[in-house]
Amino acid sequence: MDTHTGRSHTAPAPSDPKSLERGVRQLLADKVSGAYLGVWLLVPEHLRLGTWDLLCGWTQQTPDRVEPRLALQLVHEAALCVRGLRDQRSWPPKGFALTHGLPFLATDLAIHQLLGGHTVADAQQLQRALGQLRRAGGDYAGHVLIVDPHRLRSYTKRHTRRRRKEPGAEPAKMAQTFFALDGDTGQPVCFTTGTASRTVTQATPELLDLAAAILGPRPQATLVLADAEHFSTELIEQVHRRTGLDLLVPLILRKPFLERLHALPSEQFTRHWAGYATTRLPYSLSRSEAGPFPLFVQRFGEAAADWRFHAYLCTAEREEVEALTRDYPKRWHVEEFFNKDQALGWDRAGTQNVNIRYGHMTLALLAQAVLNQLRRRLGEPLRSWDAKHLAKDLLQSLEGDVRVSGNTIVVTYYNAPQTEIFREHYENLPQKLRADQVAPQIPWLYNYQLDFRFR
Repeated sequence: MDTHTGRSHTAPAPSDPKSLERGVRQLLADKVSGAYLGVWLLVPEHLRLGTWDLLCGWTQQTPDRVEPRLALQLVHEAALCVRGLRDQRSWPPKGFALTHGLPFLATDLAIHQLLGGHTVADAQQLQRALGQLRRAGGDYAGHVLIVDPHRLRSYTKRHTRRRRKEPGAEPAKMAQTFFALDGDTGQPVCFTTGTASRTVTQATPELLDLAAAILGPRPQATLVLADAEHFSTELIEQVHRRTGLDLLVPLILRKPFLERLHALPSEQFTRHWAGYATTRLPYSLSRSEAGPFPLFVQRFGEAAADWRFHAYLCTAEREEVEALTRDYPKRWHVEEFFNKDQALGWDRAGTQNVNIRYGHMTLALLAQAVLNQLRRRLGEPLRSWDAKHLAKDLLQSLEGDVRVSGNTIVVTYYNAPQTEIFREHYENLPQKLRADQVAPQIPWLYNYQLDFRFR
């Protein structure tokens, strides 16, 4: 396999299981010192999450092979918010590579071949398995689901459909991704992606199928919150025919319908507090045999001259005040998610090869899961840091050394912030993992255990 040996030099290196183990054990015997050692903090979270089993399943290779380790390299690159290796040639390859069980840093070609060898179905299966683990761990409440298209400016030379990212903007080449998030926890459940020609109506049913497989059957239907772009007869009919999902989507109020709302008698509205009233109307879709559906109408303002209206169609009967004032505002979580975590790999458009994009972005979903666990464990202020801040001021800034003591890899940090919090969670780590019913042996590091010291 081609590997990086310097800033601009590559050389082939053996990648058979025996050579990998020999190289890793030699690095540990020689000891490692330098930066980027903060990535070792992700190793306990990988063990708690079950990352290694997920990667072995995705690569369909045995744990002694190189492919799962290359996939783990991509997860760690995403956690560090870097664009692969092209702009990071000066990385210290030995110390960084050791965290994912490699004695070398693989080249772009090796990574490209790994991603290109897996299909969209493989990536979706990985998302499904990851999501089910996170659901079991309590990361999803499952009551409210947010769906949202996320479009990125693409600089591909291919001829593709052009789209407007915002109304009034110039059409441009876009790479499209469609996310589903849990409305209560703000955590990503799954995503789907495709070329610029794919519409929201085409992508959303597939996204909902994947989310439903992750969340599983629930005693009450999950409320799906969408934006006005999702208001289409075909999509509303599809969701209406499904069990376990209700769709709440805003209606764009054209002038004739707005005049109709102004003409409604005031007593038809139920006043809930000053300046806020609601009513429910039957709404039939044009060219559709389904329905009529309940239309929840909000009226703002006290005087008739100040009235403003919003309307939302729901595919099932629900209490409108609860749906409109408690549930629908949760859509803001999707903007918080993109602001906080899109630097992990969802803020740029790479290749137009859908297989490669799907695989790369799904591995970034793994990185987001372990970083979320790390944030919760360390608490404030690190919990509120976005991905770039966490990568720059924690994962990339900690300095120390890595050595072996018996069957334990000992990582020593010399400049960790809030040392007492780190000691509480990471010193005597094998005992803490056993207390959590997690085996402390690291399978990609040949069953060594891990411990930390803070000086």
